[in-house]
Amino acid sequence: MIKFLDLKQINQKYTIEFKDAFNRLLDSGWFILGNEVESFEREFAEYCGTQYCVGVGNGLDALHLILRAFEIGRGDEVIVPSNTYIATWLAVSYSGAKPVPVEPDITTYNMNPDLIEEKITNKTKAIIPVHLYGKTCDMDKINEIARKNNLFVIEDSAQAHGATYKGQKAGSLGDASGFSFYPGKNLGAIGDGGAVTTSDKILADRIRGLRNYGSKRKYFNQYKGFNSRLDEIQASFLSVKLKFLDMENEQRKAVANYYNKNIKTNSLVLPYDKFPESNAWHLFVIRSKKRDRLQQFLAENGVQTIIHYPIPPHKQPAYSDMIDLNFSISEKIHNEVLSLPISPVITNEECSIVVELLNNFCE
Repeated sequence: MIKFLDLKQINQKYTIEFKDAFNRLLDSGWFILGNEVESFEREFAEYCGTQYCVGVGNGLDALHLILRAFEIGRGDEVIVPSNTYIATWLAVSYSGAKPVPVEPDITTYNMNPDLIEEKITNKTKAIIPVHLYGKTCDMDKINEIARKNNLFVIEDSAQAHGATYKGQKAGSLGDASGFSFYPGKNLGAIGDGGAVTTSDKILADRIRGLRNYGSKRKYFNQYKGFNSRLDEIQASFLSVKLKFLDMENEQRKAVANYYNKNIKTNSLVLPYDKFPESNAWHLFVIRSKKRDRLQQFLAENGVQTIIHYPIPPHKQPAYSDMIDLNFSISEKIHNEVLSLPISPVITNEECSIVVELLNNFCE
């Protein structure tokens, strides 16, 4: 079986460094918000090109805490993509605000900037562009719209560790950014984790309080906060893996380039990217009108694939109040997308097998 993502093999490379980090942590006797988190926060902020990084429990919390820190809540609206993982919407809902979806560009799958302004009202407070599959959004247009309408820009960078836009790293392209370190991400922990990056000192200080019961000083609670702290052990592992992130992203790009050059069937839509060298290639997503049959064919021939994502947020029971809305582009994407195996450890032989199967697939 060619695995979609072999997390065991990816992380086994770092066994010695992980053990050293674990022993260092155990010897320290300090397990929550200590030196390991502080060290990783400095390293990741520098990597992203921001002044600050605040480690939190997961990517959903990262977005939620940004919204809270910006005092966005009940009665407010936030522009979100209609084509995204539901966590983007949930963060807005948790804050008490209303997610207002915007359709994607069918070629990039990211939020279409040309459709944003028609959704802006006097209740709109922020835009959350999602760098889906590792490809950054058209941030010049989005930031221009935000400035014109006095809105915050909150990047959802959960799939974009190391991706760039005009030479600038994802995580530094808006007012703040939320990252996930879920194990399957390009920079994945050995468990859950997340972070906020920003160059806004006031925002960073607020999030440091909000993540820790609303407290920046023990037993003094300035805010009605939450318990969402990046673990010391995960921070120590992430520091190990961060050193190799760019190298692993280059390995992902090599796989993507191979797929793009060698898949030769007109029945599939390959990823469009004007600047593929800027893409972190978290996912390599194709489209097929016979997606389910294709996935079954690949599985029968030993290739594991995943659908990101089968159901758009507005069709989920959780958002039943929006289920009658029509987002035809998102629905088309969700009905046709299929993610091929891509990782730093997939072999040339495995890539060749995937390509041969795709080229020989008979609809």
